[in-house]
Amino acid sequence: MASKTTLNAKNLETLGAAALADLLIEISTGSAAAKRRLRLALAGGQGAKEAAAEIRKRLAAIRKARARVGYRQRKALAEDLSAQVRAIVEQVAPSQPTEALDLLWQFLGLANSVFDRCDDGSGTVIGIFREACSRLGPLAQAAETSPDRLADRVLDALIENDYGQFDHLVADMAEALGAEGLASLKERVLALEDVAVPPKAEWQRVGIGSGGVVYAHQLASRQRRRMIDSALQDIADAQGDVDAFIARYNDQARQMPEVAAEIAARLIAAGRAAEALAALDAARAQDKRWIPDAWHEARLTALEALGRHEDAQAHRWASFAQTLSIPHLRAYLKRLPDFADIEAEERAMAHAAAFPDAVLALWFLVNWPSLPRASALVLARARELDGDHYEVLTPAAEALSQNWPLAAVLTYRAMIDFALTHGRSGRYGHAARHLQDCARLEPMIEDHGAVEPHAAYVARLKAQHGRKTSFWQAM
Repeated sequence: MASKTTLNAKNLETLGAAALADLLIEISTGSAAAKRRLRLALAGGQGAKEAAAEIRKRLAAIRKARARVGYRQRKALAEDLSAQVRAIVEQVAPSQPTEALDLLWQFLGLANSVFDRCDDGSGTVIGIFREACSRLGPLAQAAETSPDRLADRVLDALIENDYGQFDHLVADMAEALGAEGLASLKERVLALEDVAVPPKAEWQRVGIGSGGVVYAHQLASRQRRRMIDSALQDIADAQGDVDAFIARYNDQARQMPEVAAEIAARLIAAGRAAEALAALDAARAQDKRWIPDAWHEARLTALEALGRHEDAQAHRWASFAQTLSIPHLRAYLKRLPDFADIEAEERAMAHAAAFPDAVLALWFLVNWPSLPRASALVLARARELDGDHYEVLTPAAEALSQNWPLAAVLTYRAMIDFALTHGRSGRYGHAARHLQDCARLEPMIEDHGAVEPHAAYVARLKAQHGRKTSFWQAM
């Protein structure tokens, strides 16, 4: 049973309204954010009209603000912005949807000015604006806004999409726009393609690029082109028009694997798997090891849709063989008959052990997991382990430490040697801890084989890197 002094709503109610009011006044003294919340709550208690007036006042203040918002102030800004959205949706929208819709558009109109002065590396602030966008559709429907009016507002927002805050706006508004509104929006976007180019005498020079002088109208034209293509593709998605989506990509773009995957996904959804496969096969990649997963998944889906199950299996194995993809190997084995999967898994492990990239091979064997094979790989190919890849080697060494100490030590040493040989002083602290891990593991090693014992290794480090005092001080 909770104590009567526990901070919860039930216990606070026992203080009475007067005591709570005095306490809130005391707590809010010196806190502008707390005072704003209290004023907003008081306005909401008076009705939607009063709440709307308080929200407008706050939005105007945010619009006028010019102070930079660093990461320390970002939380307070995010809380303030979230409070305005909540007030619009909870206090105004239920009884005044038209007023709430207008307020929400005003709120979204703040985005560019906020991002101009805000450090939003975490994506917190843009998330608030995108959440607000998702609220627009239901509000527009409740307010019974005309499709043409909505199309105008959406287009205005897309034109002002400087920071990507409106990247999902068309999808968010598709239901509210309806067929008429989407057609109207498409017409308005297409009209932007006919914007006249100013006479050369009016061109404003803004810098020098690889192709020579750069003019302001060129930058604006490129930005407008990107916005038009993106908007028309979003509209095509909302209308279910696959061909219109594809038409916004030129032949060169369609050869990019990530673009081909986007096109194929839509063709498959439209029941056009053969065309999807053709689109995927037309893609060109400079390095087949780094083809995006979306391309592989789309190709597999297309092959399965066409009933080409053996080809799909062959693709899963080929993908694994090229990239050591764990998901593709698991999917391949899952579709094999009983007992055939055991033999196939052994073949896969042998392939991984001989894979040209020793670090990638180690990553695969640790994460499959097959730690005995990972240990054998390290012992056989320790010289091939690139100590720069600490993101793979550190967890591998930790995984091997308990039962395969010699392999763990060699993995730690790869990172130590890299840091010292290349003078990566920023890693000396980590390297020192790795050397301590090696010392801890030394008594667990029963047979060093051809591997030098810890004392000999440390002596060699001192002889080769004795002058790197920051490393030894870290020890």
